[in-house]
Order: sequence, then C-alpha cells, then structure tokens
Amino acid sequence: MNQADNIAADFPLLSSNPELVYLDSGATTQKPESVISRIDSYYRAENANVHRGIHRLAEAATEAYEGARDRVKGFLNAAYREEIIFTRGTTEGINLVAAGFREALLTSDSKILVTGMEHHANLVPWQLAASRTGARLQAVSVMDDGSLDLEDFRRKLDSSTAIVAVSHLSNVLGTINPVKEIIEAAHSLGVPVLVDAAQSVPRLFPDVRKLEADFLVFSGHKTYGPTGIGVLYGKKEYLDRLPPWQGGGDMIDTVELQSSTWNDLPWKFEAGTPNIAGAAGLTAALDYLDSFNRKEISAHEMELTRTLRTSLSSLPWINLLPAPEGECCGAVSFNIEGVHHLDAAYMLDKKGFALRSGHHCAQPLHRRFGISGSLRASFGIYTRRDELDKLIPALEEVRKFLA
Repeated sequence: MNQADNIAADFPLLSSNPELVYLDSGATTQKPESVISRIDSYYRAENANVHRGIHRLAEAATEAYEGARDRVKGFLNAAYREEIIFTRGTTEGINLVAAGFREALLTSDSKILVTGMEHHANLVPWQLAASRTGARLQAVSVMDDGSLDLEDFRRKLDSSTAIVAVSHLSNVLGTINPVKEIIEAAHSLGVPVLVDAAQSVPRLFPDVRKLEADFLVFSGHKTYGPTGIGVLYGKKEYLDRLPPWQGGGDMIDTVELQSSTWNDLPWKFEAGTPNIAGAAGLTAALDYLDSFNRKEISAHEMELTRTLRTSLSSLPWINLLPAPEGECCGAVSFNIEGVHHLDAAYMLDKKGFALRSGHHCAQPLHRRFGISGSLRASFGIYTRRDELDKLIPALEEVRKFLA
C-alpha cells in the first residue's frame, strides 16, 4: 500500500513501540485510534442499555448498536439487516449455527462436511453436533500443496449432506479456498454452506450475495475492531428455521410461566444485554478499513505473503508449510530446522518480533504435514516490507544460537 509507512501512526500500540515488528495479526489485529476513541466516547457520553428505554441515553445507545448492524449489512452486502446477528466472535457464531442444526436439522442419517484445514472453532462444534445426533462428520482432504482436494470434496458431497462448513482463508497456510465453487456445488444438491471468514473479511472482503453463502462468520478483533464482538450473517430462510440459541431478555415476544414465544430476527438470537460498546467500536473499525481501497489492502497482504514465502524458501534450514502459489494471503507458517517453534518464538520476542507459535488451533492440519506446530507470521495493513526484510537475519541469529 502506498501509505504503508504511515499507517502505523494510526495505531497507538505500534506508534508507541516503534521497534516492535508485529507479525501476529492473524491472531488479533491492532486497533486504530479511531476505534479506541469510539469505544471511549460511547462509555463517556452514551452509556445505557438498548431497546428497553425511551430516555435520551437509551435511544443513543440503541442507535449506536442498531446502526452497527446496518454498517455490517452494507460492509458484507447482505440483503437484509435482519440477517446480521451479533455474537462474541467467530467461534460463538459457528456454535450458534451448529447448535441450531443439532436441535432442528440433523438426524442420524445426516452428514456434516468440513475440511482438513479448519480452525478448531469450525470443527469442534460440528463434532459436538455429530456426537449428539448420530450424524456423520467427514473432512475433505488437503493436498500436498496446501490446497483442498476438490475431487475428494465432490466425492463426499451427496444428498445426505446437511451442511458444508469451510474456511475461506486458512489461518495456518494462508490458502484461499474456492468457496464460490464449493457453494455452487453444494447448492446444486440443496446443501447450505457456512463460511468461516475470520481471516478473509479484513483481507479479501467477501460479498455474501456474490458468494451466495448461507452463513458467514467473522470476528471484530481480527478486523481492527474490539474483542468480544463478532458477526453471524445468515440467510433469513435458514435463520427462521433455527431455534433460539440462548434464552432471556430481548429474544422473546411473550413470556408465560410455562412457555414463551420468540422475537423477530435478528433479536431472536441476541439474548440479554449485548456488547454495545463493541458494536460501536466495530462500526469505527469498518469505517477505518473503508477509508482505504479494498483492492489495495488485498494486494498488499498478498504481496507480503509472496515476499516472505520467497525469502524463506531460499533458506535450506527453513521448513516451509505449503500453500498454493498465487492463491494464498495473510499468513506464512514455517519451522527452523533443529529448533523448536516455541523456543524460536521466545527468542524472536526478545529481538522485538511478535510471531505466533504452536498449532494455531489447527492440530489436524499440522498432523497432515507431520508436525506438531509451527511459527506463523501473519500480516495487517500496517505491516511493511522492510519489517519482513529484518525478520530474515533475526531468524538466522535464532538458528545459530539454538540449533
């Protein structure tokens, strides 16, 4: 991005720590001043509960919260605001859908189709749903080059499939999965698809209507917004069929001692006091992202991914996890030969580099490639090319000291 050298100035943590090279945006992004200020101003000037009051503060809080729903609707290009459900994050959104399918749409004859590169958040909820209904859980294989085996997908997709759950962008490999193609194949059999877009929303900007996704989930904190707020997009036809996720205030229409009826969408799935400040902060984060050109953001992160993969692939003592050339973005995972990834991350931290180490909540994927974990560098709009150039000699020092 043309402004890359100046973007870090928008982020208080980065601007106050100029020696820090933050390469862990796949875990959580840093927050721009505009997001921090919006949350602060909400608590200072608008703090009240939503929907329940007619006083000025309650109306301001409701406007901030429901305004965030409209902002997300526009950001994703959803057809209706009722299709936007606020959650605590991607994980809760997937659990909401999995619980609804478990209660209303799965039987012992059903199949749940996931992939071998899923984050645990898009695997464990479906394991729970399968174990409680007798449904079968199957995973699409991952190829040696880090791409999905689409022939295996087509073999396993059949009329018994109740739902397909797939990551748009791998949090480990950076693989961009062909979700449009997957959705078209599933829809040809009447099968709905859930897209885990936690990594792709701030990088690839999926359009839910162009994708024709039935469900799509993402987290605020990976999108330059606050923690504790996330989004579930769902087509009305499916949200209407799913039972409530939790019980309590705001999700009801009428309550008797022995029974209740439910509120309309989207509030049917939003029991209790929501994260109002988080929703306001999410609006500010989406506004900040849209102050840039979306294509430039995508190109920036793809270029950083190519640059680091090229640099690392030239080092014989680096074991680079695969990713399909030209179809990866946002993350690069690798190991230093003879050095445990946890030890490497610890030493890199002492040198001012923040990288992730471990299995990145994707143990099956790491086992697929015969390892227990890896180092991961992941990028954001504030990541600069020169920071990646600095990483290479730091890795050489780690190898010399620890190998």
